[in-house]
Amino acid sequence: MESRSIDAEPSPFLSLTSAFSYGVASMAMVFINKAVLMQYSSSMTLLTVQQLATALLIHFGRVMGYTRARGINMASAKRLFLVSLFYNANVAFALASLKGVNIPMYIAIKRLTPLAVLIAGFFSGKGRPSTQVSLSVILTAAGVIIAALGDFSFDLFGYSMALTSVLFQTMYLVLVEKSGAEDGHSSVEIMFYNSFLSLPFLLFLIIATGEFPNSLSLLVAKSNSLSFLVILILSLVMGIALNYTMFLCTIVNSALTTTIVGVLKGLGPRPLVLSYWVE
Repeated sequence: MESRSIDAEPSPFLSLTSAFSYGVASMAMVFINKAVLMQYSSSMTLLTVQQLATALLIHFGRVMGYTRARGINMASAKRLFLVSLFYNANVAFALASLKGVNIPMYIAIKRLTPLAVLIAGFFSGKGRPSTQVSLSVILTAAGVIIAALGDFSFDLFGYSMALTSVLFQTMYLVLVEKSGAEDGHSSVEIMFYNSFLSLPFLLFLIIATGEFPNSLSLLVAKSNSLSFLVILILSLVMGIALNYTMFLCTIVNSALTTTIVGVLKGLGPRPLVLSYWVE
């Protein structure tokens, strides 16, 4: 699916498929990023490489005719700038939080996002969801608070990074739903603008934080290991899949649906989640 009219009603199959695909990609990405960061701690450089790979793939795909995504338009770039800024802030803080928070608690904290989207929708004048949905979101948030109180490995830095990530995720998803979808951009086009606009910001960050150039030489050296190279390539592929399914789910459904799927996907691979408690 390359584009959709605002007035067009998506089919139930498309809505369900986009939501399910996002849930699978999101869950897989948490574990793959954790695996990469255990061997390579330069999270901002990793994010930069992921965004560069996404922009190049879509560009060459458009040139070779594999996608109908439109070329760069300055008006569209200006409208989607904040989406890109908030998106990268979310991912950067999420990657940083994984250094201090274990995966189960990271997933739990991210379950606060539906509540944040619900509040943002209320203040932006969006229609109020049903009472059942609102109560479910509030109860989930209460469960996160209880879980945090019982976390004996509490890390203030990790929790702060994760909560900040929740804030930025809320902001960019609401913008994607409100501006990206209303302007008729497809998920592929939003992905391209997001990646393209992110590169200057990310390059500045990796230089300002001192990651570059040591992080780049370390990445090249680490890539000599076949196991690390496989994980890195998986991270790039899944990063592209995650962005596509996330934007598609938000455009086809809503920002609240996307965040609720993010909550539900945490209930899936329970044995894998529990295995990280042991470490």
